[in-house]
Amino acid sequence: MSISAQIAYQEHDRQLSRWTSEHVANIADRPLPQAPIIAPREAVPLLPKQDLWDLWPLQNPDGSVAEIAGGELWMVLSAPRLPDPGLRHDIARTRLLFRIGQDWRDCGLLFPDDLNPGTREWSGSARYDRDQGEVTAYFTATGRKGQAGHSFEQRLFQSCGKLDLSGALPAISDWTLANPVAVNDGTLYVDVRVDQGVPGNIKGFRDPYWFCDPADGQAYILFTGSQAGSTSSHNGVVGLAVALSGMGEDGFRLLPPIISANGVCNEMERPHLILKDGQYYLFWSSQNAVFAPDGPTGPSGLYGMVAPSLTGPYLPLNGTGLVLANPVSEPRQAYCWQVLDTLEVYSFVDHWGLNGRDIFADPRLQRDQFGGTIAPVLKIEIEGTTTRILGLA
Repeated sequence: MSISAQIAYQEHDRQLSRWTSEHVANIADRPLPQAPIIAPREAVPLLPKQDLWDLWPLQNPDGSVAEIAGGELWMVLSAPRLPDPGLRHDIARTRLLFRIGQDWRDCGLLFPDDLNPGTREWSGSARYDRDQGEVTAYFTATGRKGQAGHSFEQRLFQSCGKLDLSGALPAISDWTLANPVAVNDGTLYVDVRVDQGVPGNIKGFRDPYWFCDPADGQAYILFTGSQAGSTSSHNGVVGLAVALSGMGEDGFRLLPPIISANGVCNEMERPHLILKDGQYYLFWSSQNAVFAPDGPTGPSGLYGMVAPSLTGPYLPLNGTGLVLANPVSEPRQAYCWQVLDTLEVYSFVDHWGLNGRDIFADPRLQRDQFGGTIAPVLKIEIEGTTTRILGLA
């Protein structure tokens, strides 16, 4: 980092919104916003031969879910049901689902085999241009095609395809060459080519979420990042990039992060935004295991902050940042929550129904109790800086 860049970054660092250990410590002093316990009937696999996890909808430019042929299109990470579901991340592919009411239909893999420049696909987002009938998919390419060994390198890419409604199920075809969303040179965010972390605590440059800010009409990408230059092993941030032109067709320029959990938490996963009453509500997911071991820890849950503008300053919701947690009795039952503009909250069934059992002490539970399907949809309420779980949507 050059001296001028370092000075500029240090100035930004003083103004950066922070999710602090004090915020996390306050979780223990307040009632836990627990999600309902997932019942056996709610953990039945949607696709019996596939594990499904992180999911996201095809969205209109304003963030609402696009209406497609009387239903909705959703993307979801998928893998064949392996004896050890933990290995799914090593072979993840994105599937396309068509939803009508409560009925979910499998449309197959989203991308052709040769599109991804990585070895597997991790989470992203998708935008619909109704006038052009086009879908732009933003995704994480993990690893590098043809690379020897196993890599956790993550890169952000985008590709555009044509929506085809001529068949029995919607399809997206004619995908363009995958182009980088933004290139990480290690100045603002940890270069994951150099520092990848370790399994369960890897560094981040992933989960691109496209957002058009009505305040300036500009397109942005939020993403999961790790703070460059940090002296802490737990240096998660919510990163930001701005479109070089238009809606980002020519790529995006990296900006400094907008929220930092430096020294507190390693991963602020799947960041996304909704607008309500002129305020910017930014949400992410964090697991209990990724909090710094020398500080307070929060439950695996949905967290969030609110600000008067995209770049802040952000305040933690509910004084702690915690919006929704897995139940104390089932701390692993769901993960990767996404809040829609309707305040519905989607996630996937993780290790449910453990009843106090330990998946590490009894490895059979890792397969037997992994849901690998879409979790019951929840509904929340937001009033200013306060949220409340209303129950099932």
